[in-house]
Amino acid sequence: MKTILLQLDTDPQPSVFDAVVAVDAGVDHLFRHGNVAPEQVRDLVYGGLFTRGPQDLKHTAVFIGGTDVARAEALLRAAKDAFFGPFRVSVLLDPNGANTTAAAAVLSAKAGFGGSLEGVKAAVLAATGPVGQRVARLLARQGAAVTVSSRKLDRAEAVARAIGEATGASLTPLAGVDADAMAEGLDGCQLIVSAGSAGVTLLPKSVRTTLSDLRVMIDLNAVPPLGIEGIEVHDRDADRDGVRTWGAIGVGGLKMKIHARAIRAMFEANDRILDAEEVFAIGEALG
Repeated sequence: MKTILLQLDTDPQPSVFDAVVAVDAGVDHLFRHGNVAPEQVRDLVYGGLFTRGPQDLKHTAVFIGGTDVARAEALLRAAKDAFFGPFRVSVLLDPNGANTTAAAAVLSAKAGFGGSLEGVKAAVLAATGPVGQRVARLLARQGAAVTVSSRKLDRAEAVARAIGEATGASLTPLAGVDADAMAEGLDGCQLIVSAGSAGVTLLPKSVRTTLSDLRVMIDLNAVPPLGIEGIEVHDRDADRDGVRTWGAIGVGGLKMKIHARAIRAMFEANDRILDAEEVFAIGEALG
């Protein structure tokens, strides 16, 4: 039976990037819908549920994407609410590549520490964004002691509280308002992941070189100037001033492999909900 992927996107034009990955992952038929609102999800999903018997529903799946992460999460909730009994299909949530990118970043960090992040003192810069929140969440689940940074303390505190409630971990909020605050708040950090907006330097070299405990740096911004000054976008376990570094493209190869594998994983069963943790597990299984 042919595989069918229903692509639900929050943007007016569904992501071409996500469509190409789906085709390259082997999807037979791709049905793309843009500007999807939560109230439209049920009928779209029903179209996929009621056209095949329960025994064949593993050949149908839903991908939820777009640049509006909060809205995409609302689409996921609506899709889950539409399922009942055996009438359900697998779903992958990856708006703006947030889950696959975060998984690749944390797996790269794990490799940088020899396979374990337990007890590692880590910081996520721009942790209030969609990728930053997921990186922080995955790091906390891996046993790292996580500091979450934002320009505004109240936003950092809100993220620390939300992730703490989800994971049971205790995260430290940091307001990175200037170089002095960053240097003080990041003192003792062994791992720093920058997940900020394109073209914004969050960690200048003048601050970075004062962090004597720093062992691994990961920058997820591919647009110069990069988020961490001194990293190169193609870095993949490169040595920068004695620190192991990964740039956005260096992480991107693993992100693409995880994305494609997650697409294929949906068609192995009809009841998989692939959010950050599940996507991370898929990445771990890649070896």
